[in-house]
Amino acid sequence: MSKNLYVSATEERSGKSAVVLGVMQMLTRELHNVAIFRPIINDPGEGKKDHDIALMIDHFKLSIPYEDTYAYTLKRTRELINSGQHALVLENILNKYKTLEEQYDFVLCEGTDFKGKDPAFEFDLNADIAANIGAPMLVVTSGREKAPEEVVNISQTTLDTLAEKGVDSLACIVNRAPEGMTDELVRHIERKGGQEPMPVYVIPEDEALGKPSINDVRRWLDADVLYGHSGLQTLVDNYLVAAMQIGNFLQYIRPGSLIITPGDRSDIILSSLASRLSSSYPDIAGIVLTGGLDVSVNVHKLIEGWTGVPVPVLSAKGHTYQTVQDLNCLYGRIEADDYQRIATALGGFAQHVDVNELRDRVVEKRSTKVTPKMFEYSLMDKASRNPQRIVLPEGPEERILRAADIVLRRGAAEVILLGDEKTIRTNASNYGVDVSGAQIIDPSNSDLLDPFAEEYLELRKHKGMIAEQAWDRMADPTYFGTMMVHKGFADGMVSGSINTTAHTIRPAFEFVKTKPGSSIVSSVFLMCLKDRVLVYGDCAVNPNPDAKQLAEIALGSAETAKIFGVEPRVAMLSYSTGSSGKGEDVEKVIEATKIARELMKERGLDIPLEGPIQYDAAIDPDVARVKMPDSDVAGKATVFIFPDLNTGNNTYKAVQRAANAVAIGPVLQGLNKPVNDLSRGCTVPDIVNTVAITAIQAQAEKGE
Repeated sequence: MSKNLYVSATEERSGKSAVVLGVMQMLTRELHNVAIFRPIINDPGEGKKDHDIALMIDHFKLSIPYEDTYAYTLKRTRELINSGQHALVLENILNKYKTLEEQYDFVLCEGTDFKGKDPAFEFDLNADIAANIGAPMLVVTSGREKAPEEVVNISQTTLDTLAEKGVDSLACIVNRAPEGMTDELVRHIERKGGQEPMPVYVIPEDEALGKPSINDVRRWLDADVLYGHSGLQTLVDNYLVAAMQIGNFLQYIRPGSLIITPGDRSDIILSSLASRLSSSYPDIAGIVLTGGLDVSVNVHKLIEGWTGVPVPVLSAKGHTYQTVQDLNCLYGRIEADDYQRIATALGGFAQHVDVNELRDRVVEKRSTKVTPKMFEYSLMDKASRNPQRIVLPEGPEERILRAADIVLRRGAAEVILLGDEKTIRTNASNYGVDVSGAQIIDPSNSDLLDPFAEEYLELRKHKGMIAEQAWDRMADPTYFGTMMVHKGFADGMVSGSINTTAHTIRPAFEFVKTKPGSSIVSSVFLMCLKDRVLVYGDCAVNPNPDAKQLAEIALGSAETAKIFGVEPRVAMLSYSTGSSGKGEDVEKVIEATKIARELMKERGLDIPLEGPIQYDAAIDPDVARVKMPDSDVAGKATVFIFPDLNTGNNTYKAVQRAANAVAIGPVLQGLNKPVNDLSRGCTVPDIVNTVAITAIQAQAEKGE
């Protein structure tokens, strides 16, 4: 095994970028410090960066400076080789690579894009570079628009040629394969050649990766966005040049059409926008106005007064024919801010590539450090191994829909959206997201409403609940979603992007209830620092727990830590370490520590736990050697239990800001089934992470 890997395609538009994304995710999940290196890049243009390098650096937050990530442009390489300086090219590439090898745990190398006029030249160049730096190669061949026999022959010929050149082929990925070719391809490629068995993976074609988005169109044409900024991620399926009168033009509209028309065709502009609002016509993707012509003042006034322009409208400078010619050369590319495509690429890679097998062939030694990205990827990986049904009561909300789209693409959970179905589908279409894989339920019209209301009435009649009130409560999506979890129609719930914390968790307190043996519901934050993950509890729910409650919070937090792969070493925090201080607050922590140890004995648990202990003694080995030299927890604590909410809430926020940590949570613990709350200021990635966390909790509840 080596500290490097060379990913090379065999032709243009093989989907290599998506494969490199998947490999980089695999590496950053295991290793702390990974570099991206492209020996040869296409000239990106003045002031611009190479697309794939920028994508890797931005998405994975790599620390490598851009100027260290490549050696030559393809044009300069060709000039040097044609002048007889082939050896110099390889030598300089090797020198630049060796500098990275010394600084990083692993160097992921990516080959050329095959956009030149001589694919054979680029293939030989990639093979020579891989051999020269001693990197095994992951070969990416394309199945796009090819018969199975053609793909097999190309793949086998490539592998045989690499073997002749002394390049070790680590694995082969047949990407963009037509549906139904998978088994046949693997069987035939592995049979031929008489070489040592090698993994061959087949990733089917996914049109969402190959089709351009409206944002791709904007960048390609250097166009201005006039209206509909929220729909820039919408995918384009086909181009439609509108030159006819409206009555004739409308019959040519197809799903995903990009309408191309001169900017002075007000009739086409308005009819195209109207078609998007009509259920009688397919949904167009957007409109491109050509000629650099401004929309007339009155039409602009009309559109500006529209509540929510239904599709993006772009203005391009070129005339119509030139614009169409330019667009015919455009294809979809994954950008760092395109979370939908990234999720699709990573989900497809994880689904069709045996990541564990590939990792074991690639990674020589795994780091014990855990970065925020590594932890977030581990969440998605764990959740996707056994997808759970997660209900999202705030179905029509934009961030919820965008998060649901990503979760579905990554295969991290089965999503249930609550709300009016027409509103949810309309909003999803307007935001350019795909939630067709989600189950949509309108609580007020669901067949489950009556039995849920009857159940709720029975559960709460001792509190004076009456029938009319029970039906009203169950028509509320939050109550309905919680009842779905309670009755087993869903495995977990995530809410709170627009609802208050009290509204989110009150139904869970009312009828989901606490686990047997637990008398309190509490919370933790998963604090992702630069090189490790810590667990902080309770920072969100209980203002001033007593000693018994504090002990239960400690044990619950330790169990939560285990679920998420953090080895629990519990520090019961106080302003005193050991017997150095006195006072009522210290005595509470002393008592809580005693109770926690007794509960562990009763439950047969063996978890290192220390208290009272100050934060510095819990986390800093140097301080621990002075204050608690014989402790199993001091200096290496992973679970920090705060004596009250005031201390916990302020501390987690201080660490989050001061250490630039990622705080994931609050994660509720102690409930019979997982229900988690979002902050109303949450981002789409926050929601995605919380859905994954809830799914993992549901897996743990089932013992899976």
